[in-house]
Amino acid sequence: MHNKNPSDKKTSTRIIKKYPNRRLYDTDTSSYITLSEVKQLVMDSELFVVLDAKTGDDLTRSILLQIILEEETNGSPMFTAPVLANVIRFYGHAMQGLAGGYLEKNIQSLVEIQAKFGEQSKGFTPEMWTQFMALQSPVLQGMMGGNLEQSKNIFSKMQEQMQKQTDQMLGVFGIKS
Repeated sequence: MHNKNPSDKKTSTRIIKKYPNRRLYDTDTSSYITLSEVKQLVMDSELFVVLDAKTGDDLTRSILLQIILEEETNGSPMFTAPVLANVIRFYGHAMQGLAGGYLEKNIQSLVEIQAKFGEQSKGFTPEMWTQFMALQSPVLQGMMGGNLEQSKNIFSKMQEQMQKQTDQMLGVFGIKS
């Protein structure tokens, strides 16, 4: 029998099986777990995948969306109804891939900002956090606004490039736009 050293970091992906009765089984701990416990795995940055116990299909995204739905339904939601409606409008639209990539990059930027704040603010009291965030709000808004402005500029350049390419292609056939 091999004893695990608690300082050893687990690098393999944890497998959670979802059974037809909607129960989730953690193969790592050999026990059933709740959606709240899966959320805790996310919060702890644990690598995991949720597989359908019968078919082996990857259900990870579905489970993560369930967690988001619970979070949006309980407590204070992160997204307003208009934001959710706009996200829905991107599905099936030519911009779907671009929108997904844009959101992913911006969320990654927020995660990096959060990590930097976390390192710099160890030992802050709630009152200190309130004062700090009040001072940082304009800075954060400037950063996010700058990110948005940069994305708009990139999109405009992409549109211009597409128009030039279309004009060139049509020009080959003797058609002017």
